[in-house]
Amino acid sequence: MLSRTADHLFWMSRYIERAENLARLLDVTYQMSLVPQSLDAANQNWHAIIALNSLDEAYAAKYAEVSGENVLHFMVSDPDNFSSIHSCLRMARENAHAVRGTLTTEMWETLNCTWLEAREKSFEQLLNAGIGEYFEWVKMRSSLSRGTTLGTLLQDEAYHFIRLGTLLERADNTARILDVKYHVLRRQDDEGASDFYEWGALLRSVSAFEVYRKVYRDVITPARVAELLIFNKDMPRSLQFCLNSVVKNLELVANGHSGETLRQAGMLNAQLRYGRIEDILEHGLHEWLTDFMDRIYLLGNGISKDFLVPTSEDA
Repeated sequence: MLSRTADHLFWMSRYIERAENLARLLDVTYQMSLVPQSLDAANQNWHAIIALNSLDEAYAAKYAEVSGENVLHFMVSDPDNFSSIHSCLRMARENAHAVRGTLTTEMWETLNCTWLEAREKSFEQLLNAGIGEYFEWVKMRSSLSRGTTLGTLLQDEAYHFIRLGTLLERADNTARILDVKYHVLRRQDDEGASDFYEWGALLRSVSAFEVYRKVYRDVITPARVAELLIFNKDMPRSLQFCLNSVVKNLELVANGHSGETLRQAGMLNAQLRYGRIEDILEHGLHEWLTDFMDRIYLLGNGISKDFLVPTSEDA
């Protein structure tokens, strides 16, 4: 496979996954903002989204203060914000268009229709219709994209690069959500009804509320939330599930100079496979997650270097 083709497929899937994860995070933050609380507490949750995506400077250049409506507009519809849902859906479609011949008809129609629908709606229209409905639409379109990929695409190298993009993006986003939300909630921990609601909202943001109930059958605690999202090998959005699948897909596309990248992925996967939440919490969850995100970033760079950067033969 040409490296430029692999690059488009890899980033197409990353942008789709990024749009979905952002919709999940914005949705749960919006739902939590409806709970009685101080204005400062509500704005702290909104600012966490900006910090989560490392967009403090870009946001400050456009808005003088942090508020729910400003953050929603910036992260949903702003075409100048390359991390907004609008931009992610546009970039996913552009990457798909570049490799139209590699995709199945169903995959292309799904991505193309998603972008055509998204670009027709202004932020004001989304607010008036109910912003929660839009987030559900984004999540559904992302799920439809994954479904058509799984159900129609030959599971060859193209499929493996799509999976690599999806899984790396998902692992990074799960770590970011857990890092920011865990510490925000721990600071305002009151062990009451609102505490239960907010921890439940965090689990719902990664589709893990029902999974938590099935695994633990007990009250929601911060340590168990972290354990589920980091170590549960059967939970599709946990860090271990993502890294285990990354290693499998890397092995299937391995070439003569990808050994170091595969080794780094394997080492990280081994830490997740044999680690314990008690050890992580003892030494600091934030520090562990920061190191994990740094290693995911380096792993993405390694994949780009080994597979995605066009070679002289491809140019």
